[in-house]
Amino acid sequence: MKPHDIVEQVTALAEPLAAELGLQLVAVAFQTHTRPATLRVDIRHPTSDTGLDDCERMSRALEARLDAQDIVAGAYNLEVSSPGVERVLTSDREFVAFRGFAVIVKTFAPVGGKKQWEGRLLERDEANVYFTVGGRRVALPREQVARVQLIHASHSS
Repeated sequence: MKPHDIVEQVTALAEPLAAELGLQLVAVAFQTHTRPATLRVDIRHPTSDTGLDDCERMSRALEARLDAQDIVAGAYNLEVSSPGVERVLTSDREFVAFRGFAVIVKTFAPVGGKKQWEGRLLERDEANVYFTVGGRRVALPREQVARVQLIHASHSS
């Protein structure tokens, strides 16, 4: 099975499991460059800081279901963690999970005279990345956005 297929199947298994545990699935990655391979699952607690106990609960529950489903052939390490403080957002899932979080948006070239913006993430669609700066909605074309990075892990709407 290809890594992409494993990620899709693990995501389908882990998302409802995280919800049962009162958590949100942020990302799944299957890294085959390590020996054994590493299955990384990032979760977050929607209303408070994600703690080690959240990761342990998710790890135990997911491990049992993965063993029952036999999705990953051969040996692998399961890592369940919380996204880092300075995480770079890349997937649509992350842009949804971190809505309202403080971000730094960097552009390839100046837009409106600036290459770096700081604000609160709103959303991303096919055309733009949206965030607020001082209560004002800003839309930057996706092709001009070099990176969107969380600047701290706390959330306030």
